[in-house]
Amino acid sequence: MVNHLWLKGRFWLDSLVNQQGEKSILADYQRALTNQFNHTIFDAKLMAIDLEMTGLNAEKDQIISIGIVPIIQGQIPLSKAQHLMISIDGSVGQSATVHGIVDHQLDDALPIDLAMNWLLKETQGYILVAHHAPMDMAFIQKNLHSVFGQKALLPFIDTLAIEKTRYLRQHDHLVKGCVRLGQSREHYHLPVYGGHNALIDAIACAELFLAQVSALGGAKNIKCYELIGLTK
Repeated sequence: MVNHLWLKGRFWLDSLVNQQGEKSILADYQRALTNQFNHTIFDAKLMAIDLEMTGLNAEKDQIISIGIVPIIQGQIPLSKAQHLMISIDGSVGQSATVHGIVDHQLDDALPIDLAMNWLLKETQGYILVAHHAPMDMAFIQKNLHSVFGQKALLPFIDTLAIEKTRYLRQHDHLVKGCVRLGQSREHYHLPVYGGHNALIDAIACAELFLAQVSALGGAKNIKCYELIGLTK
């Protein structure tokens, strides 16, 4: 767990480094987050996110879709949910068997540079919430670096990490697959959704997070910085 004052200072200092040229977009993004860390989960601006990719290696695989949905005062406003398709170099290949997206569906998709600008615009001021967040953050960071020549300091909340902690309080060791998104939702008696669609998985993650927070003591009793991880 990190201190909210340390987080605020770290983001403020990092934003000073990125003030010039195209990097100013990253500086603005980071400054917009500095007042979120000491808010309760109920009052904070949170955005559940999920990516679908051509594979699991951020260095060689590509993002093909992004789903986002905000979490506002314990509610998930589905009218504000968004799903973006992204064009790639080459073919989706065998990954289509996982996410169901085939090459021709990306014909009119957004190029990755515009997609990263869209992501920064739509999530500015929001703390990202994802299941297995470090993987999604690795893909975002790799593409931010490709587009802006610089990674960004990104705070995130990982619902898989929360679930892993809960599970290990009750069991001696993890069982393979026990903290996957579907299995984690099952523990809280949440409905079964079809997986591997970025928007559906983002919504599923948002619902799981609210269930986890409720079990931990309630959204008004937990500060954001208590759950935040950090990547750059």
